[in-house]
Amino acid sequence: MVGFTLHFSRWGALVTIFISLASIVFTLPNIIPISTYESLPAWAQLPRMPLGLDLRGGTHLLYQIDTAQLRKDWLQSIQTESRHALSEEKIAHSGVVIAGNAVRITLRDPDKMQAALTRLKTLAQPLSASLLTGSRSGSGMDLSVQGENGVITIEPTPAGMQNRVENAITRSIEVIRRRVDPTGTTEATIQAQGGANGKDRILIQVPGLAPEEVKARVGTTAKLTFQLVDLSMSAEDAEASGVPPDDMLLPDAEHPGRKILLHKEVIVSGDDLVNAYAGYDNRAGGVGERAVDFEFNSKGAAAFARVTRENIGKPFAIVLDNKVISAPVIRSEIPGGRGQITGNFSQEEVSRLALLLRSGALPAALSIIEERSVGPSLGADSIESGKTAAIVGFAAVSALMIAGYGLFGLFSIFALVVNIAIIMACLSLFHATLTLPGIAGMVLTMGVAVDANVLIYERIREEMKGGRGIVSSIEAGFDRAYGTIIDSHLTALLAALILYAFGSGTVRGFAVTLSFGIVSSLFTAITVTRLMVSTWLRQTRPTVLEI
Repeated sequence: MVGFTLHFSRWGALVTIFISLASIVFTLPNIIPISTYESLPAWAQLPRMPLGLDLRGGTHLLYQIDTAQLRKDWLQSIQTESRHALSEEKIAHSGVVIAGNAVRITLRDPDKMQAALTRLKTLAQPLSASLLTGSRSGSGMDLSVQGENGVITIEPTPAGMQNRVENAITRSIEVIRRRVDPTGTTEATIQAQGGANGKDRILIQVPGLAPEEVKARVGTTAKLTFQLVDLSMSAEDAEASGVPPDDMLLPDAEHPGRKILLHKEVIVSGDDLVNAYAGYDNRAGGVGERAVDFEFNSKGAAAFARVTRENIGKPFAIVLDNKVISAPVIRSEIPGGRGQITGNFSQEEVSRLALLLRSGALPAALSIIEERSVGPSLGADSIESGKTAAIVGFAAVSALMIAGYGLFGLFSIFALVVNIAIIMACLSLFHATLTLPGIAGMVLTMGVAVDANVLIYERIREEMKGGRGIVSSIEAGFDRAYGTIIDSHLTALLAALILYAFGSGTVRGFAVTLSFGIVSSLFTAITVTRLMVSTWLRQTRPTVLEI
């Protein structure tokens, strides 16, 4: 290992001083009163640390997934897949309809029963057993034949339905996380909770956001589909005489009170979207109205191009959450997988719609069963308690270091101040949320930081007792403690990274603060303290070292 030296190059000293001063500057916005901060000019308002739910209040919501809608969507999917499967095998039928909690298929030729069953069984995907997820083994659907006329019944099994609910909860958590915490730094808590029917609930705790904003982001399913309009009859006639089995009536968002008759078959779904962003519709040379531009993946782009090529002159409906938000007439083939949703949107509506489409659709609707707003008064008490703990910890560490090491103890205390400043500056710059466990991590860092100095100082004492000179003892103390300091800090950093990787919510807040603290402690112990000791030696040239 290369020997340590107390000599500092001019650039090394300047960089160390710059980092220390810059950290203190970026810490100041978190220390000064909020009224003073808001009165500063915009250029002087450096970023502040965002506070977590336990410190500044926020929103606590408990949602339950709509299992009835999930079952209905599954039955419709089974119905569509069954029709396609029989069509591929050229097996004629007189109806594939949803009856209760099952799909019933009536074949025209009973002799094709075995061929139909063989093909339809491929739709029943087996459930894989898993100790981690609790998934059940077996099949998700039951196929049976009833009557002499050859009626095939496909019914979801309870195990298949429960597996579908669990998968929907997992997907919903990821979608909600992208909606309420798109940058990944809010430290929102989003996790599954059990109910009477297993894990069918989602707990959401978001610091800083009002309940109305959270509900606006989460409460919208954002299920986007593209379907052809049925021109064989008007919506009024369908409503009066009955909607055909392969059609559906949906409200027209552009013309309140009107409805549009659509084919049930989904040509392209929002699952194939890869991007959506706010934009403007500048057609017709006028002032552009707000719009949402979207892009499909290769699969969606191919389907979009095919349907626009084959249906030129026909209206093509864009459906969002069972409402037709636009039904433009296809003028020509649209290759490339790009499109635009226009409407009478406000800027906030456009931004939110783009965010919802980017994050993906929820697999099923969610309903609120518990809502609470966490007030800032509890957070104020937590902040005061955290401040008290930090001040007491800092005072105790300072007294111990000064009593044990005198002037060198003062060097350690100044390095500790720089250490805390670096932590707070990093939290501010990275917009990482500070939680109450994060404050605990900051207090813990104080002990970790001075521990490195204790190793160095004790090693210096040993070298002095061995008869070495002052400069030689100090150099040997830094040099020989270097390996131990690196090992201890890397071990602690690894533990913090594991906490961050496998933890959630406030546990992550603790891990983030601790990680910043360990890195800054390594910097201050090896660089800041060494710079101060080196400067003191050059300026005073002591003949006796009291440590």
